[in-house]
Amino acid sequence: MYFPPFIYSFIIASLSLFLLVLAGKFFPEKRTSFRHIHKKGIPRLGGVAVILAFGVSLIIDRNLFITHSIWGILVVSGIILIVGVLDDLKELSWKSQLFIQIMLVIFVFIVGIRVEYVTNPLGGVFDLMPGGFFLPSLIFSMVWILSFMNSMNWLDGVDGLSGGVTLVGGITIFILSLKPEVNQPPVAIIASALVGSVLAFLIFNLHPAKIFAGTSGSMFMGFALAVLAIFAGTKIATALLIMAVPIIDALWVVFERMKSGQSIFEADKRHLHYKLAEIGWSPRLICLFFYVVTIAVAIVALNTRAIGKAMTIVLAAVIMVIFVYYVNRRINLEKTSLR
Repeated sequence: MYFPPFIYSFIIASLSLFLLVLAGKFFPEKRTSFRHIHKKGIPRLGGVAVILAFGVSLIIDRNLFITHSIWGILVVSGIILIVGVLDDLKELSWKSQLFIQIMLVIFVFIVGIRVEYVTNPLGGVFDLMPGGFFLPSLIFSMVWILSFMNSMNWLDGVDGLSGGVTLVGGITIFILSLKPEVNQPPVAIIASALVGSVLAFLIFNLHPAKIFAGTSGSMFMGFALAVLAIFAGTKIATALLIMAVPIIDALWVVFERMKSGQSIFEADKRHLHYKLAEIGWSPRLICLFFYVVTIAVAIVALNTRAIGKAMTIVLAAVIMVIFVYYVNRRINLEKTSLR
C-alpha cells in the first residue's frame, strides 16, 4: 500500500532528472548566483522532476482517494512548478513571489488545508476558529506555510542540503502518520511519494551536484512538509522540530537584516550554511551537520508528547543561537587577524 507510491515517484523522478542532467550538458545554465556553493553551468530544474513525479504517483495510486484537499495540494504544486521555473529562467521580484505565495495559501485554506487548533503543551488546545471565526486560523496557516516555503528556499544554498532535510522530514511524517494515535494512511501515502521523489533528486544533488532544485523544488519541498504536518492531525510541534535549524536560521537572518536596515527579502550570505563555508567547512560537512541535527530532533519528535516537544524546541533555539553567535564571533576574529 505504501511502497508503490514510493517506487513510482522514485522511478519517474530518476528518469526525469537523468534527462534534465543530460539536456544540461548540451544547454548549460547561464544564470549565475552567489546563493549556491558550486561550480557554474548546473541546471536548476530539479524541482520540475520532483513535483511531476510526486503528482503523477499520487494520481495513479489506486489506494488514495483524491479529496478536494489533495487536489488542492496537486494544483498548488503545479503552480509552484510554473512560478519556480519562471523565477529560475528570469528572476522574479520578491514582491511578486510573496504575493503568489499568499494567494496559494488562501487557496489551500479554502479547500480545507488549515490549522484549526494548536495543542497546548500544558494541556488542552488553542482554538484558532472560535465560534467559526476563521481569521486567526487563516493568519496562523499563512505564517506556517510561508515560513516553511521560504525557510526551505533560503536553505537551498549547498549541494544536498534542502533535499536531505526534506527527506528526513518526509520519513518522519510517514512514520508519524502510521502511529495508532494519528492513524492517517492517506498522509502516509503522500509522504511516501514525497520521500521517493526527493530521494531520487538527492542522488543527483549530493556534492558535487549534477542538478539543483531551483526555486520550484525548494519552495515545493517546504510547502509539502507544511501541509503534510497539517494533514497528520495538525502535528505542528513535530514539523517545527524537523525544520528547527532552517527556521531558527531564517529568523536570525531576518533579525540581522532588520538590524542593519536592510530589506528582510534581500538576498545575502548571512545564512548559517554560508557562514560555515566561510570558516572552512566543506559542503559535505555542512550537510552532515544539518542531517544529524534534523535526525536527532526528529527522533525526539516521534518519541515525546507536547510538553517534551515544546521543551526541545526551546532548547534547540537556545543551542542554535549560541552556535550561530560562536560562528559569527569566529568569522569576525578571522577578519580582524587579516587586517
